[in-house]
Amino acid sequence: MGRTPLQNRVRVVRAERGLSQEDLAALVGVSRQTICSIETRQYCPSTLLAFQLARQLHVPVEELFALEEGGR
Repeated sequence: MGRTPLQNRVRVVRAERGLSQEDLAALVGVSRQTICSIETRQYCPSTLLAFQLARQLHVPVEELFALEEGGR
């Protein structure tokens, strides 16, 4: 599976909040592996999960995710 055209700042914002992948995963109800896959752009989260991540990280969803230039 390749990288998604959806850029994200999940790793950066998570680190700024002092959360581990495991911490964030527990907050949104997914596995640590899911958070890792999102951060490395191997997995594109559902809209619901994207909003849950933004809520738990206290940022607008647009601050976490953006469509890559030229992405479809």
